[in-house]
Amino acid sequence: MTYSEENYLKVIYHLSIGNNKGITTNAIANEMESKPSSVTDMVKKLAEKELVAYKKYQGVSLTDKGRQHAMMIVRKHRLWEVFLVEKLDFSWDEVHDVAEQLEHIKSEKLIDKLDEFLDFPTEDPHGDPIPDRNGKIAKMEKQLLSETNLNTKVICVGVKDSSSSFLQYLDKQQIALGSAIEIVSREHFDQSLSLKVDDKPLSVSNKIAANLFVKPL
Repeated sequence: MTYSEENYLKVIYHLSIGNNKGITTNAIANEMESKPSSVTDMVKKLAEKELVAYKKYQGVSLTDKGRQHAMMIVRKHRLWEVFLVEKLDFSWDEVHDVAEQLEHIKSEKLIDKLDEFLDFPTEDPHGDPIPDRNGKIAKMEKQLLSETNLNTKVICVGVKDSSSSFLQYLDKQQIALGSAIEIVSREHFDQSLSLKVDDKPLSVSNKIAANLFVKPL
């Protein structure tokens, strides 16, 4: 497959998470920053290769073959992110763009060796699960901080927004994976939160809280 075809499969996979309906070509176009007509052309090519199912006005969905390809791309991307952070001292806000390039390496043997070298990690630096070599992905019990009850003690396990600007904001506030968080109060007006993060007081907006995944301590 071409790099472009792999990128489309990955985008369709991410858009399909939690979505039981077909993915619209407009949604794919927004993610790919492309014209809907170009997306339609690519989707037809992927359908010819039996990687997606597509019917006009019914959206796009991955076939089993397409989903397996997509999971392998995601696997490579997330393993390379772990490697860049753990072995080359990249920060978690730097690795996405580099991993976007590395994920297209074709060698399965290299990726399996990389997995072994990293001691078979189950999560990437942003808390996202890493598929195994068979495309299986472990389910993680987590919820958004914005949906968590008051006076609850939780631990940060992931981010919904993995943009550099958001990750840099978290670094400034000293919020990282593994940070212990307690919700002290919630403002009724704007749903902003007063927290204790590793026992230090911090106020965050509802937008911040809606992009942090946590689980009970």
